[in-house]
Amino acid sequence: MAHEFEALRQLDTEQRNPRTEEFDNRSTLEMLAMMNAEDTLVPAAVAAQLPTIATAVDRIADALRNGGRLFYVGAGTSGRLGMLDAYECPPTFGTPPELVQALVAGGVARDRADESAEDDPALGADELRQRGLTAADVVVGIAASGRTPYVVGALQYAASVGAATIALACTRGSAIGKAAALAIEVPVGPEALTGSTRLKAGTAQKLVLNMLSTVTMVKLGKAYSNLMVDMEPSNGKLRVRASRIVSMATGADDAAVERAMTQAGDHVKASIVMLLADVEAAEAHRLLEEAGGVVRLALRLAGREA
Repeated sequence: MAHEFEALRQLDTEQRNPRTEEFDNRSTLEMLAMMNAEDTLVPAAVAAQLPTIATAVDRIADALRNGGRLFYVGAGTSGRLGMLDAYECPPTFGTPPELVQALVAGGVARDRADESAEDDPALGADELRQRGLTAADVVVGIAASGRTPYVVGALQYAASVGAATIALACTRGSAIGKAAALAIEVPVGPEALTGSTRLKAGTAQKLVLNMLSTVTMVKLGKAYSNLMVDMEPSNGKLRVRASRIVSMATGADDAAVERAMTQAGDHVKASIVMLLADVEAAEAHRLLEEAGGVVRLALRLAGREA
């Protein structure tokens, strides 16, 4: 226990913030200003890690392009942030739900999280084993402290089966960084409220996860320019958004967009190719299949500048 206490005391995320020591003695507006000032430090800390994040994206994209899956593994806030990113991939990028998965120590209870499960390294390994992890997959271990046993165990198991391993921590020289082949370490310093790593550390993790999933999916052809062209128009609002995306991509009027969307079966990519390449729906789908789903390549195959 003494060793654990000393190890925890040394973590960047557990230090007391000298800028907020009078936090509880300030007005509401002053407290908010203190928090906001701390939050402004996060983007620069993330920016310093962009080369490493780029390497991580390339590894993830390569794995997914070759039939692998992406697993986020974490506990507490870190795990829930991974879960959020995974859950957003199907509606945003039209991915199957098994492509990006999240493992959260103790599962996700509606009323109360089981925080004790994070202390078991075997549990992280077991849950990946149950998901049938292979060497084709990628595992991203997420822990603000960088030392969560559940995450360490998951990364060690992933490495043992030959899967690519990436760590995302908010401390330097982290245990999960040592367990992974690639370590993204974003030290954001002490929190406004000491040890509350759902604050700056959580923000940093969210920013990095946004980058990992978004840029990976763009590299896999899920975007055309800066438009989400693989989104699923599964309700009225999303169908309107899909139509607007087709309109912005092509410059076509509303009537032409509506015709294309109807003929293409609400398929955004096919509608764009139909309008820009002046082809029928079947030919648009064929071009996209030949192009691996990449709109720019499909347009080039159709002899159109993209």
